[in-house]
Amino acid sequence: MNDVAPIRHLAPATQPVSPAKYAHFVLRTGQFDKMAEWYKTVLAARIVFRDERLCFLSYDDEHHRLALIHIPGLAPRDPESAGTDHVAYSYRNLGELLATYRRLKEHAIVPHWPINHGVTTSMYYRDPDNNRVELQIDNFASAEECQAYFHSKAFAENPVGVTYDPEELCRRYETGEPMADLLRIPPLPAGKTPWDMLSSAH
Repeated sequence: MNDVAPIRHLAPATQPVSPAKYAHFVLRTGQFDKMAEWYKTVLAARIVFRDERLCFLSYDDEHHRLALIHIPGLAPRDPESAGTDHVAYSYRNLGELLATYRRLKEHAIVPHWPINHGVTTSMYYRDPDNNRVELQIDNFASAEECQAYFHSKAFAENPVGVTYDPEELCRRYETGEPMADLLRIPPLPAGKTPWDMLSSAH
């Protein structure tokens, strides 16, 4: 019996292939222990592997979602430099997002920029190296509705969003206020523009 190798054909250049999923990101840090503990706490993650130079973490069935490289003496990120602004993680619903906010607050980890972007309800945090992490939920039930919001008059008039008080949102959630009201972007404060909402963003 002769084994014949199968003939394989690659997709032509005219048929580009998008990635199947987002896999992970990697951070360099001089604060190895603090960063590992921070991401383990914030993402409710587990450490997959760690030695004195590398740490791999995951929070789902992916082998790792984040890696840390220990470089002693490395300075924290300069917010005025070019580079990644933030990475974002989505939760299934508002209850999960608010429960995470309350849990992290007990660890003295609080968002520096809670904002309803219209398309998402978000909370932005800073890790020990000043990298920003967004925890969010979609404000619409479907991806199609989220995408449509970007083409709406509301988004054209306010592409930034409106800041909010997380504790007040928790109170409204726990008193049973309708979900549609909780997720709806509030009006801008009197005399404020969308760009005023960026004052605490960085």
